[in-house]
Amino acid sequence: MSITLHTKTQTFEIGTSDFFRSFFDSIDYHLTRRFFDKKYPTILGEFQQGYLTFNNLDKAEKELRLSQKKLDKYNPSELIWDKYNLGKKPPWGDNISKDITSLSNYFVTSDGKDLFGVIYEAIEQAKLEQCDLKIE
Repeated sequence: MSITLHTKTQTFEIGTSDFFRSFFDSIDYHLTRRFFDKKYPTILGEFQQGYLTFNNLDKAEKELRLSQKKLDKYNPSELIWDKYNLGKKPPWGDNISKDITSLSNYFVTSDGKDLFGVIYEAIEQAKLEQCDLKIE
């Protein structure tokens, strides 16, 4: 099943639900030490649950920028595919592009775009439209 982000007028392709969950699991596991409600409450709370309210778009963007910067310190081999099964690996295993140098640039959408960039673009569009951002 493919995940997309939606504003009132635009759709942004993400990828599979396992892929998107891995994005959140990697942030949670490496950056929060299981205290997600304190460090990244908007992206690991509201956003991970399927939406960002218009009022929280700026907070989410700040949290995402901080997490992206911090994920740059982690090697691609440190990907968390499933935080409840740490031995689980993505379907492609370790066969990744040489362009992927850290977890900050590991996540690439199904149409080949940087996931952080796509989320930032979707947030900016939601701000322009003054609407919530939804995950479907």
